[in-house]
Amino acid sequence: MSQADVGRIAPAPMLDIERLTYRYWLEREQREFLAFADVSLKVDDGEFVCVVGPSGCGKTTLLNVVAGLLPYDEGALRIGGALVNGPGLSRAVVFQQASLLPWRTVTGNVRYGMEMQRRFDETTMIERADRFIKLVGLSGFEARYPSELSGGMQQRVNLARALATDPEVLLMDEPFAALDAQTREFMQSELLKIWAKQQKTVLFITHQIDEAVYLADRVVVMGTRPGRIKAVFDVPFERPRTLSVKRDPAFLSLVDQVWRLIEEEAAGIGVIRVPD
Repeated sequence: MSQADVGRIAPAPMLDIERLTYRYWLEREQREFLAFADVSLKVDDGEFVCVVGPSGCGKTTLLNVVAGLLPYDEGALRIGGALVNGPGLSRAVVFQQASLLPWRTVTGNVRYGMEMQRRFDETTMIERADRFIKLVGLSGFEARYPSELSGGMQQRVNLARALATDPEVLLMDEPFAALDAQTREFMQSELLKIWAKQQKTVLFITHQIDEAVYLADRVVVMGTRPGRIKAVFDVPFERPRTLSVKRDPAFLSLVDQVWRLIEEEAAGIGVIRVPD
């Protein structure tokens, strides 16, 4: 191989999902259930990828497997080129519910993940907690308790807690689903601003098609019975994006393409549409 050829080798993806399969046992029925099968996906360093699909297609299960919360049966999962099959410092999860510790303040909750990892000294934890509280726009609320925060503010703390641990991959499972429509759109915009500053690799699960198209570099559509990847749509809109892009006819057209594919899958038609 020449020196020129070496220079053209593409870097390894940050997240490499290779033919993953996950089954679980149905105790009442005394049988195995195939949640998803033969799922492959490569996510580059700093890329934002959203996964959508009909209910029951295995989106959240896939995210939990990537997080290491569930062991996969077949295939391989690599983070930064290293094979993983279990929890690790390379990943952090932002769940739908903020799940903050009610007896801890904002600062205490943001510190919690770092304390559990035991790899940051006290000075570093103080600095990082302060930095990420500011990043998510909660300066002045450091001493507040979760009961004193709105739902959107609680999710900001949840995000700051995940980012403070410095993961290579940020996994987000419908983090805005419990918020009202107005707050949800505001949080989408804020998340993009935070992501632009941090450039973390993100795998984001959502039921909202317009949310996926607005946030992502690529939108992955999963089918069901068993879960598998049906199609991947590149999102062509330049960054930085504002919420006004949601009124662009091209945006609405892409949302419609994704939605029609999910409708067909949910109805059992099984037609695969390849984007233009």
